[in-house]
Amino acid sequence: MHKGSCLCGAVTFETTGPLRPSVACHCTQCRKVSGHYWSATSVPKEALSITRADGLKWYRSSAKAQRGFCGQCGATLFWKPEDEPRMSISSGAFDGPTGMTTAKHIYCADKGDYYDIEDGVPCS
Repeated sequence: MHKGSCLCGAVTFETTGPLRPSVACHCTQCRKVSGHYWSATSVPKEALSITRADGLKWYRSSAKAQRGFCGQCGATLFWKPEDEPRMSISSGAFDGPTGMTTAKHIYCADKGDYYDIEDGVPCS
């Protein structure tokens, strides 16, 4: 089991089972919602238990997904695709250590011009 939360603790969660390696997304939406690129793991929806939802808010960011965040501290926590049986969770929201590594970067062509990706992890 892995536990995590937003910054203020108004949203807490637990996951069961293994965490997928983290994926770093450089798309415009992820950069705008996080302030940089967004790194997330993913679990089957049934493996995620939201144990405190006092601050949880959902924003429909596209026709295919919603983003979950804390309405009190503003932490970006979840990305929930409509037609998939999984939930992406901010890698940084987990209490450590997680044992995760970054498996890949995605939407690299859309990355901000203020940084370079030079960690040797595959980029698509």
